[in-house]
Amino acid sequence: QLQLVESGGGLVQPGGSLRLSCAVSGFTLDRYIIGWLRQAPGKERVKISCIAYSGSSTIYPDSVKGRFTISRDNAKNTVYLQMNSLKPEDTAIYYCAATPSSTCSRYRQYDYWGQGTQVTVSS
Repeated sequence: QLQLVESGGGLVQPGGSLRLSCAVSGFTLDRYIIGWLRQAPGKERVKISCIAYSGSSTIYPDSVKGRFTISRDNAKNTVYLQMNSLKPEDTAIYYCAATPSSTCSRYRQYDYWGQGTQVTVSS
């Protein structure tokens, strides 16, 4: 059974850092792209980043470019989202998701989702 489990969320002060992990099981990453998305209270879920098995990656919103980095460890079947210089507006539930594809530029939707991990940025 295909599973994604996020971890690493929590409460952090503005300017701090967190590293989220997405551990996948039930499949190998070589045929899937993994994305990070977030949903803030009262707002729609938005794409943050995506990474393919090759390591090719995309960061979507300008608001996190230069602060967030996505990476993957194929041997550990884990994808990471390093978040630096966190701001209160980064507060959200962060989800990782997967779908079969070789590239982040070609997919219809994410088919598999984790349960989400809460990130709260506050002083």
